[in-house]
Amino acid sequence: METVIIVLYLIALTILGIYGAHRSHLLMLYLKHRKNTPKPLREFEEDELPTVTIQLPMFNEMYVVDRLLDGITAIDYPKEKVQIQVLDDSTDETVQIAKAKVDELLEKGWDVEYRHRTDRTGFKAGALEEGLETAKGELIMVFDADFVPTPGVLRKLVDHFTDPKVGMVQARWGHINKDYSVLTQCQSMMLDGHFVIEHIARNRSGRFFNFNGTAGVWRKETIIDAGGWEHDTVTEDMDLSFRAQMKGWRFVYVPEAIAPAELPCEMNSFKTQQFRWAKGSAQTTKKLLWTVLRTPMPFKVKLELVMHLTNNFAYLFLVVLAALQLPNMLIRRGMDHPELLLLDVPLFAATCGSICVFYLVTHRALYDNLWGAIKRLPLMMALGIGLSINNARAVLEGLFGKDLEFVRTPKHGVHGEDKSAEWKRKKYKAKFPIHSLLELAFGVYFVVTIVLAVITGSWVSIPFLVLFMVGFLYVGALSLYQTR
Repeated sequence: METVIIVLYLIALTILGIYGAHRSHLLMLYLKHRKNTPKPLREFEEDELPTVTIQLPMFNEMYVVDRLLDGITAIDYPKEKVQIQVLDDSTDETVQIAKAKVDELLEKGWDVEYRHRTDRTGFKAGALEEGLETAKGELIMVFDADFVPTPGVLRKLVDHFTDPKVGMVQARWGHINKDYSVLTQCQSMMLDGHFVIEHIARNRSGRFFNFNGTAGVWRKETIIDAGGWEHDTVTEDMDLSFRAQMKGWRFVYVPEAIAPAELPCEMNSFKTQQFRWAKGSAQTTKKLLWTVLRTPMPFKVKLELVMHLTNNFAYLFLVVLAALQLPNMLIRRGMDHPELLLLDVPLFAATCGSICVFYLVTHRALYDNLWGAIKRLPLMMALGIGLSINNARAVLEGLFGKDLEFVRTPKHGVHGEDKSAEWKRKKYKAKFPIHSLLELAFGVYFVVTIVLAVITGSWVSIPFLVLFMVGFLYVGALSLYQTR
């Protein structure tokens, strides 16, 4: 049994080390290519700008629908070349609010189509698919309900479609309420790393990257050619992105084009969002992995795509690693030569080090302020660990489950900072997930492990154990507390 525990522990740590090395590789690609800003072949003349259909899928968004439509109509683009589709699957007051806003815009001369479905077949993908049937635009722009696009966002994206091979252009997400709470600050760091390092590294080095479900523009022809929106996963954006790129369409990422969005300010809502993303990536892996392996493409592109698809699998091994910390420590203390297992220290350090550098570089690039990132980095890393049980469940459900329900992330219409109680008065709240009790149990487990580490003098392990303890207690306790 001791041998089995040690082998499992080292396997989990090695696999996490591989994903850490992959993160470091993306960082190197970013540093190498960050100045290779993609340029459009030319700029459209004003009279030849393509018609754009802006699709707004929503489900029960009573607090943000007005804000969204105000942002859409403020976009700098010829009014006569914009069609707005409100694709509303709502079952509450959102229907009346959205209809009233659409009527207001129609009176102002906007081309607005309101579609309300009572049958949510396909969820978001189904709504986008149905909207495509009456979409007038050559280009299709998508915004989720929690976004407030900047006026210039479309102008910064559209000229890339002068290249007939470009199928999708993605903007960078900004954050309406980054400083609302410690939780939103940590989320913003996580997302910034994805949008600064990962997207730039992948796109400018010739690898695949994916449309993020919102704040991007598709060529309508590309969607159709790639097989259209399919709803056999809950990450229809990732699925369509990879199918389109394997068909030869080129994607472009434009970080200068920013679309701010509302970050979940409630832990259970945040976990719901993370669960959907992790589950959907596992479903997409199951659906596309064999196709990816068979499709002719450069090895470096294929390898990166496999790592991208399976990235959330790391949470499975993180849970295994967490569960084995105490027995591994006790077994090591009983060995004649415990130093033989000290190879976990450099692996831990390398993995944590890659995360630190990854996010520090991101923060410096965006905000030119390292100190702010340094202060938040430990808690952000702990938050990532604390999410491991939630996201590992999602991966298993994506691989082996049959449920395809798209569970939305509640939006509360919050913005700015110093409004810590605002969301509590709102109608939408995520349910308390029962597995949060397991997160609390893991937190207590690490309290015991740290006490035993102090008693046995295992000082080197304590900083890593503290990260695990804080992560599980923070995620589990905040989930329970905010449920009240």
